[in-house]
Amino acid sequence: MTVRIAPMRARFWKRYQPTSLRDALAKAKDYARERHNLSVERIADLMGLADHWAIYKWIESGRFPAVLLPAYENVCGIDLATRWLAATQHKLLVAMPVGRAADAADLVQLGSGFQHALQLLSDFYKSEGATDPQAVLDALRGHLEAVAYHHHNVAGFAEPQLELAE
Repeated sequence: MTVRIAPMRARFWKRYQPTSLRDALAKAKDYARERHNLSVERIADLMGLADHWAIYKWIESGRFPAVLLPAYENVCGIDLATRWLAATQHKLLVAMPVGRAADAADLVQLGSGFQHALQLLSDFYKSEGATDPQAVLDALRGHLEAVAYHHHNVAGFAEPQLELAE
C-alpha cells in the first residue's frame, strides 16, 4: 500500500523555484502525479520512450537530454526545469499573456504583490541583511514577472493577434 502525499496547493506550484535540475525534474514528476495522476511509466509512454527506467536514471543523475526536456515538461504540465535553467543564467521568465483584459482582482493582486515585496525589501535593508534573502528575492522576482506580464499584455493591444482557431 502506497501512502499518498497531501497535494500541494496550486499557489505553491505557481511560485515554486527549483534549487537544482534534479529538484526541478523530480518536482515536475511529483506535479504530474498530483495534478494529472500520471505515473512515470505513463509519462514515458506519452513522451514516446520505450523504457521508463531512463526517466528515473535522468532524474537521479540530473543529466536529462535537452531535446526531450520540452516534451517532459509538456507531459508533466509544469515548466520547472525551464525555470531553473533561466534562473541559473540570471534571466527572468514571463508567461505569455492570454490577451484578456485584467480585472479588478488581477490589479489588486499586482498591488498586494508589490506591497509584500516592498515590505520584505524594507525589512531586509533595516536588518542589514540579517533576514532571509531568498524570501526577498522570490518576492521581487514574482512581482517583476507580474509587471512584465501586464506590460506584454498591454503592448499586445497595439498589435492584435489573428484568431486562427475557432
